[in-house]
Order: sequence, then structure tokens, then C-alpha cells
Amino acid sequence: MKDVQNLPPDQSIKIDKVGIKGLRYPIVVLDRKNQRQHTVAEVSMFVELPENFKGTHMSRFVEILNENWKDIQVKKIKKILKVMKERLNASASHMVISFPYFLEKQAPVTGTPSLLSYDVTIYGSSYPDLDDFIYKVEVPVTSLCPCSKEISDYGAHNQRSVISLSVRTSSFVWLEELIRIAETSASCELFTLLKREDEKYVTEYAYDHPMFVEDIVREVSAKCEKDTRIIWYAVSSENFESIHNHNAFAYIERWKDEEKRKTLEPYLHGHILQV
Repeated sequence: MKDVQNLPPDQSIKIDKVGIKGLRYPIVVLDRKNQRQHTVAEVSMFVELPENFKGTHMSRFVEILNENWKDIQVKKIKKILKVMKERLNASASHMVISFPYFLEKQAPVTGTPSLLSYDVTIYGSSYPDLDDFIYKVEVPVTSLCPCSKEISDYGAHNQRSVISLSVRTSSFVWLEELIRIAETSASCELFTLLKREDEKYVTEYAYDHPMFVEDIVREVSAKCEKDTRIIWYAVSSENFESIHNHNAFAYIERWKDEEKRKTLEPYLHGHILQV
């Protein structure tokens, strides 16, 4: 049968990323406490398409997943990226895997256990001479406004916030470690199940630890700077304001490994984070 994808295109223009988005698939991820955790991910896969090909073979992306569906682990992403390049004759391949990750947490006073979910995204890219991986966690927390506490005779307004922390690392870092960096940088962490004693504790704890959105990202940044395994990080905090019809936002991005930055720089114009 005629292979239309391999025909020359009407416009000879290279495409940075072409592939599939939003495919739901079961995966297995490493769990620090329980070794393995089964979850369902939303997977996107892309390759670079040279200017002399009309299209890529979309079915091959799904074929590659099907070959690994019984045991798709995060540590296998590097191998999958390599196979994508080989099967699709591409010089670069990319993969985005987003999934909910669950941790059991104990309430601070009663110790009542419950599960809390965190959104995790792994960005993987394979280029001709290097691979690049970014791990992102989105962590819900509580923030309490220092200004409100200072000017009020009693009470202070607080809000739910989401800290987004993305890192490149030189060696293995547990997702749990990244989550704790975020949770310990806010006014108070969240719990799914609280008894009255626990609710009293978290309310008073947040009141004793007021933080602006700027304070939160600086706290996360300071912790990332101290961790020698982290070579790049990007942190943001978005506070869903309780007394305004808008949100507060702050962002910090830093490279700690200048040589790695220079090596990656030629590829960052079409980086997978833009997808």
C-alpha cells in the first residue's frame, strides 16, 4: 500500500514535535514506602519530523506503548524514547507522562490516616547526543496572609494554594522528597481527613506561620539550592485568594549546573514544556 507519510510535503519545513496527546494508560511508578504504585497516566509522545517527510506514523507511538503496557515504569522512559527515535527515524523524541500520585498521611494530632493525591508530570526528551528529564510535582498547601494578620484585631484570611516544583537532577530523587520540599515551605500542609483536634492544630499552625506567595517560592528555592542532586529548578506558587476575585502568583527559575545548561541550550527553543 502507498505510504503517504513518506511522501515529500507541500511545504519543506521541519516540525519540532509531532505525535499523539492525551492517551490514558496504566503505569507503575516507584513508591518510597510501598516500592511500587499503580496509577493511570495521561501520555503524550512526539518526535521531530524532518522537512522531507509529509507526516509521521501515528500508530507506531501506540504500538510502542502496547509492547510495554504490562510494566510501564518511569525508569523505562529512556528506553521508550530510544525506541521511538529508531522506529520513526527521528533525531529527537519526547514523552510527557502525567498522573495522580497518592501518599498516606497521618493527621497531626490524632494520627488518623488518609490518602492525599498529588499531580505529577514527567517530561522526557532524547536528542542525538543527550537525554533530558524534568520531574514536576503540584502540591496543594495552605497559605495565611501576613498583612491580614498584622492589620486585623483578630483572625487573618487564608487560602488554598498550589506549589508547582519542577526539577532536573544529577541523581535519583524520590517524588516524596520533592513533595516534602513544597509542603514544608507553606503556612501549613493539607490533610484529607482531620478530626476536631487536628483541625484546631492546623488552623493555629497556619496562623503562627503566615506567608506571602513570595515567601513560599523563596522557601522552596532555598531548599532546592541546598540539595546538591538538583541541578535546575522552577518553582511557582498560586494562591487562590479568599477575599479577592483574582489569584496571587510568584515564580523562580534557576540553573545550578552551568555546563548542563550550555549543553541543553541548543534544544530548549522547542522544549517539551511548551506542549
